[in-house]
Amino acid sequence: MITISLRPVGRYWGTISFASTLYLCPILDLLLAKIPAKLQAELRLGLQEALVNAAKHGNNLDPSKKVVVRFSLIDNQYWWVISDQGEGFTPVANGEEEPTDFLPPDEAENGRGMCLLHQIFDQVEWNRKGTELRLCKQLENRPLLSLRR
Repeated sequence: MITISLRPVGRYWGTISFASTLYLCPILDLLLAKIPAKLQAELRLGLQEALVNAAKHGNNLDPSKKVVVRFSLIDNQYWWVISDQGEGFTPVANGEEEPTDFLPPDEAENGRGMCLLHQIFDQVEWNRKGTELRLCKQLENRPLLSLRR
């Protein structure tokens, strides 16, 4: 089941929650509905990776556990806050270690997704427990054209 709040307006946040699953197409479609077309493919890849991590690694694909996504557009920045109900992990600070260092050797391949997050989003932050991920993508600021000649 998918639960959706109203779309964000101004500084308000929309919310989508869903049972842990890897069937994410409808969720991604909803999250990207108002995103400019030129950013959609890149952000779809990044959001898909973040949602897979929450459902698979956070919630162990337990359908009784939910993934919650809060989203908003604030001052030319798209924000997504993705929470899971898992036990969490110990996130590393930027520059301290490789994103895959905290994973057991047999799971280090999966850590490439975290590297992708840092490539795609302008800000990538986890809470201390490792159960909430905050992602931000800055919109390009274009100088306004003068109407005077």
